[in-house]
Amino acid sequence: MLVAAALAAGLLGAAAVSLARAAGGPDALPLSGTARVIDGDTIELGGTHIRLEGIDAPESSQTCPLRETGSWPCGTAATGALARMIERRTLTCQPQGLDKYGRTLAICFVDGVDINAAMVRLGLAWAFVRYSSRYVREENAARSEHAGIWQADAMPAWEFRHHRWATAEQAAPAGCAIKGNVTKHGRIYHMPWSPWYAQIKMDPSKGKRWFCSEAEAVAAGWRPAHTY
Repeated sequence: MLVAAALAAGLLGAAAVSLARAAGGPDALPLSGTARVIDGDTIELGGTHIRLEGIDAPESSQTCPLRETGSWPCGTAATGALARMIERRTLTCQPQGLDKYGRTLAICFVDGVDINAAMVRLGLAWAFVRYSSRYVREENAARSEHAGIWQADAMPAWEFRHHRWATAEQAAPAGCAIKGNVTKHGRIYHMPWSPWYAQIKMDPSKGKRWFCSEAEAVAAGWRPAHTY
């Protein structure tokens, strides 16, 4: 309901921006169709692994503090909100290049609404200012309203990942901390911040492999774990 209300109220910043005017966008053709959510800032569209450009959502296993006491599953909430935004709807994404893992960076729209901006405006993602200042305005508005992750002093997703990787690489061979699992659903890789990471017991005799990077895992034929 929060997402629907925000969309209807027009509080999503660049909601009416057309693909032709996507700031700084390269000349690549837009990608269009229905998508599957991987986590709060990553989707799969027509076989293309897309990272929503300019934002960083809480990881699926991440929790965030509440204003008074306790915590809430901010990672699960972000993933669920993104899924509800795009569920069974046509999504159009304008590629902005590739990230260091080989994923397509893109600004994505549903019915003319910039969903990257929507996630930040709802307090379900940080503006990823290390790489882009595109959504700083939306972040400032969410922070001023104490929305979502701004209820209290939440650990940014990039710090959460850093800590999880640092811990996992100590026990991984050669520091290659990505687990490549083999299941009845295919070959799936899990990052150290995956909700199922600790449950996966590595047994090379069963085809399981360690990877040093996502690019290496994808090149070997593994796909990322979906959390929704």
